[in-house]
Amino acid sequence: MFTRRMLFGHGVAASFLLPAATLRAEPALARQTLRPQTAPVVMLDPGHGGKDPGAIGVSGTYEKHVALATAVELKRQLEADGRYRVELTRTRDVFIPLEERVAMAQRHGAALFVSMHADALHDHAVRGASVYTLAERASDAQTAALAQRENAADRFAGPEFHGTPPDVARILASLVRQETRTGSARMAHSVVGEMGRDMPLLSNPARHAGFVVLKAADIPSVLVEMGFMSNRQDEAALRQAPHRTLVASAMRRAIDAYFAQGPAPRPAPTRMAG
Repeated sequence: MFTRRMLFGHGVAASFLLPAATLRAEPALARQTLRPQTAPVVMLDPGHGGKDPGAIGVSGTYEKHVALATAVELKRQLEADGRYRVELTRTRDVFIPLEERVAMAQRHGAALFVSMHADALHDHAVRGASVYTLAERASDAQTAALAQRENAADRFAGPEFHGTPPDVARILASLVRQETRTGSARMAHSVVGEMGRDMPLLSNPARHAGFVVLKAADIPSVLVEMGFMSNRQDEAALRQAPHRTLVASAMRRAIDAYFAQGPAPRPAPTRMAG
């Protein structure tokens, strides 16, 4: 069963089809019991949510809705052949602090973390997909500004979830294990290759910066910008379910290619901490 949701922003409505399951209450992840299985856990992280809409498109579309709709479609595709166990950091329109998103991936024993976004830039002419990995220093000024905006999502959280101080973030970045960096870079390369087959990419589409949501030291992690809500063509495409399915298909192929190269899945805990 599917439920049509009307998403409003700046007086413009955009309709998205989401499985009715995504409208149910958020599961109590901290109390959920998992059974040990051999399939790797892929944690999908639809960006923003709840009181944090993320970027608002030129026609009024909210980034948080685009991110969730695409993540749900990617989850469907990944689970189709039973090769993965797929978890979402959120299944409905709720706010989750950045630190808690990382903690969810760690509690689930995730073998891969993929954060999904569609941000906005001051230059409305810029369009195309891109992928980001964690680094102490940003690869370029545009990416530095993007990371600053994404990390600022925690301004919506309570004081216990305030963003990591810059000096601590630098230390954390320097402690990320080399194999995790290598895995993240390999996943980013895979995403660029697959998305480039079906959609426009930014110039130098594999970039890096100090994204808080990518800071898990033991989980290869990437942040995928599926396009920019500040660009009319990107926003118009991301409003359409067929294009979101195309994006999800490219990301599924990238995940398949990543695991085909043989990373050992992390063992999932038998009981969630909390």
